[in-house]
Amino acid sequence: MKLVNEMETQTLNIKGMTCGGCVKSVTNVLQQLPGISSVNVSLEQNNAVIKYDPAKVNPAQFKSAIEDAGYDVV
Repeated sequence: MKLVNEMETQTLNIKGMTCGGCVKSVTNVLQQLPGISSVNVSLEQNNAVIKYDPAKVNPAQFKSAIEDAGYDVV
């Protein structure tokens, strides 16, 4: 019997988002990663709360995807 992996939650502070379009961009790049179950990006709090399967994806990949989209993870 295979155990179901526990989902983990990671919050990343993001610099450089200025509008709703930025929120959409960050949300989209994160949702394209494998193992992501939910993404909640907040312009007001300048962060992203990501729920994910650590067997499929890791926080370094989140950071890389966000930075490739033109934003800074702080």
